[in-house]
Amino acid sequence: MSDTKIVCPQCAATNLLPSERLGDGPRCGKCHEAIFSAHPAQLTAGTFERHITRNDIPVLVDFWAPWCGPCLAMAPAFEEAAAALEPGVRFAKLNTEDEQMIGAQHGIRSIPTMVLFRGGQEIARQSGAMMAGDIVRWVNSQLSQSTS
Repeated sequence: MSDTKIVCPQCAATNLLPSERLGDGPRCGKCHEAIFSAHPAQLTAGTFERHITRNDIPVLVDFWAPWCGPCLAMAPAFEEAAAALEPGVRFAKLNTEDEQMIGAQHGIRSIPTMVLFRGGQEIARQSGAMMAGDIVRWVNSQLSQSTS
């Protein structure tokens, strides 16, 4: 029996959960909200690093902006993919209009761009809008490549 660190999408507290119980609807020990809700976490400058570095599961970040038509078109597909891949992957969104410095630090040149992180390190990147099934296949492909 091993434990997994998961950052709460609501209050950003780090929770230590039994790995085999991640799919059992765990709640945050601090704010008591659901750890997984099939909705991407909304990241800010204050929570971005914590989610990227403290989650033991991979984190897929959608870098987007509210004025971006393809970003808005992809949003429902991103949520659908989150429902399919949680609790194995944390889905998160970062508004590059509000958090321009983080976008620049990560070399985001076009949006939407999805970046897959594991252990605080970028392991894959994909630019352009995708459908839910394509997101799921891409993430699974990248994760299987990074573990082999």
